[in-house]
Formats: sequence, structure tokens, C-alpha cells
Amino acid sequence: MASADEIRSAVTKYLAAVGDGTSADIAALYAEDATLEDPVGTEPKVGRAAIQEFYSALDAVQNKTELLSLRVAGNTAAFHFRVITEAGEQTITVEPIDVMTFDDEARITSMRAVWSQEDISFS
Repeated sequence: MASADEIRSAVTKYLAAVGDGTSADIAALYAEDATLEDPVGTEPKVGRAAIQEFYSALDAVQNKTELLSLRVAGNTAAFHFRVITEAGEQTITVEPIDVMTFDDEARITSMRAVWSQEDISFS
């Protein structure tokens, strides 16, 4: 099992990639057969290729991320963070809570993002 420190580091790398990386950078943090459900209740994406396709929308925008809180227990991390997206003249802010599980190499094996339209603000 990955250590708590390795999982914390993986979460930090994930947020850095969401904020300043590419969809390929983000997908590389996932295990090959990982699942992603973002937001919870939508059809899960299965496998690294589907996950990279999901994140490809981020390739065209500027994001900033900020970790607000993080908890690690066993092979699971739950964290609250802020994403600020600059999309032309508009700024979009969302603060999801993600729950991730990790394999022995601290690769993401599953991710479930808890947020809804009510959690998005526009300015």
C-alpha cells in the first residue's frame, strides 16, 4: 500500500497538473484501468484513454488550483479544493470534494468528484 505521504504527494501532483498541465499529464497520474466519476452520478469513465479525453477540455483554458483541505486514510484521500478557470472574459470557480483511491505505486485507481451546478460561481 502507498504511504500517506506518497498519497499526499500524488494529490499535490494532481492539483498541479489540473492547474498547469495537460490532459496527458493528468491522465498519467491514473492507473491504466482507473475509473473517474465527475461529478458523482454521471457515467464513469474507465481507463486512462477515456480519462485523458475527459480532461482534454482543460487543455484550452487557464486554471489555478488551491488545496483547501486533505484527509488520507489507508489507500484513500478525500480533499476539498478550488479550481479557478479563466475562459475568455469569464472566470469560473468551483470547489469540489474529490475522493480518490490509490494503488501501491500511488497511482489513482478511482476518483469521484462531489459537486453540483450549485457549487459553481461565475464572475
